[in-house]
Amino acid sequence: MRLPRPRTRPRSLAGQLFAMQVVLVAAVVAGCACFAYVSGSEQAKETAARQVRAAALAIADSPSVREAIGTPDPSAVLQPYAERVRRDTGIAFVTIMSPERVRWTHPDSDRIGEQFLGHTARALRGETFTETYTGTLGPSIRVVTPIRDGSRITGLVSAGITVERVSSQVRAQLGALGLAAGGALALGGLGTYVINARLRRHTHGMNAAELSRMHDYHQATLHAVREGLLMLDGRRRIALINDAGRELLGLGPGAVGRRVAELDLPAPLTGALLASEERVDELHLTADRVIVVNTRPVVGGEQRGTVVTLRDHTELQALSGELDSERGFTQALRSQAHEAANRLHTVVSLIELGRAEEAVGFATAELELAQALTDRVVGAVAEPVLAALLLGKAAQANERGVELVLADDSLIDDGDLPATLPHRDLVTILGNLIDNAVDAASEAVTGAPGPGSVPAQRGAGGGRAARARVTVTALAGEGELLLRVADTGAGIGPQDATAVFDRGWSTHGTGRGIGLALVKQAVHRNGGTVTLDGGSDGDTETGADGATGGGARFTVRLPLGVAGRTAHTTKEATA
Repeated sequence: MRLPRPRTRPRSLAGQLFAMQVVLVAAVVAGCACFAYVSGSEQAKETAARQVRAAALAIADSPSVREAIGTPDPSAVLQPYAERVRRDTGIAFVTIMSPERVRWTHPDSDRIGEQFLGHTARALRGETFTETYTGTLGPSIRVVTPIRDGSRITGLVSAGITVERVSSQVRAQLGALGLAAGGALALGGLGTYVINARLRRHTHGMNAAELSRMHDYHQATLHAVREGLLMLDGRRRIALINDAGRELLGLGPGAVGRRVAELDLPAPLTGALLASEERVDELHLTADRVIVVNTRPVVGGEQRGTVVTLRDHTELQALSGELDSERGFTQALRSQAHEAANRLHTVVSLIELGRAEEAVGFATAELELAQALTDRVVGAVAEPVLAALLLGKAAQANERGVELVLADDSLIDDGDLPATLPHRDLVTILGNLIDNAVDAASEAVTGAPGPGSVPAQRGAGGGRAARARVTVTALAGEGELLLRVADTGAGIGPQDATAVFDRGWSTHGTGRGIGLALVKQAVHRNGGTVTLDGGSDGDTETGADGATGGGARFTVRLPLGVAGRTAHTTKEATA
């Protein structure tokens, strides 16, 4: 995302860092060069002082010097000797003098016999000292030491090197120092340029203000969007997740940094998140939600990660279920209207034929049958949503040749169901169970069992059961709601008893298999349980006419008390 740039755009972050780093490197190199120059100057002075000190002490300890001092003309012997030492050691001057400071030697022979310029008091006390003094040759670093003949001081020696010569030596080294400093500066500048070129590529040439604004917009967008957003790195760890994503996946605040495989998500959902290929609008179930998953790999030379979007499909799925139920009601009413027209024509025809008694009997028999079912449902189930659902499903089942029966022990009084139990979940649970049961019972009669089921049981005469039946039990009492749906269908094999609640399991081919998964999810959401009590293992459903058929029987138990739902919520929050 590129942000709008101002007219006068500041230098990019990489450019600002490059300029600061160049200045910093130049300052460091200049500082090091100055330090090296000062340190070199001091070392040169110390070296010069040690050099002249060694020469002065060697001359003062020479026996030939002590002997020459005792002669009538000391200069005749000492001047050539002093000059030879001066040339051999490379110092500026060697001056041998009397205790009265009269020179016996000097680099300039015209200066012989003159007074020595400098301090001699400490040397006359027997000390050897170093000083910087301006003499006839200019400022110099000199050492003055006594010449002893036993305990008596017979002369003094001063050896020195001019400051100009020391400075010239330092200046000779300054070129090499400057070359090294320039090389260090160039190397530092090159390294800084390479680093900042890489930084410029990663920041896309944006400056600090643009990066700050983009971060603020990023954070605001991340928390404002209602869809779940999940970003995985190349090692399939959560690099970023927004609030909606945490809510949809049921994750806590410490989810960032965890691997997807460690999140305890359903296996199909985990597989979708870990897939290297793109996934588009895949429907997945969690413990409480139906979510639509889209994934897109982030590829830049190598797979850097995956961007995942999550949409909550729970409400839409529930509404779709309700719409399907309403569509079924409409179809049932249309069929009933068609049948009613046929019956009306039959009654009219019987009257026209003069068979009024038969017409009355035919009409009242159909009315009594429909009224009996309505009275039975309304009398046993005071909850209007469930009553309407049962009546509509009964009409649908009748159109398919299946008899829907409400068990005799069914009873739900008005007020038994708390407001905390959503009607939508009840429709999802009971509607899907009845639909599956009607399908199974209808297939058993028509002889079209789905894959994975077992053959339908036959009657005593070898034929199939004469009447397909679905029996529904709805009972509220002792703090729970019991919903049981049994059918006379082919049943469910033991090998599928566990997988029947998984999304995608179906005996009707691909594109189906979400009904029982939604039932399990709705039951779990309300803190209840759902079990498959019967199947092809010998359990049977007995009808009012005594006919039996091996079918499946699903039992749902939902807690009606607030305590049960609160405990379930607390348990999930702890988990």
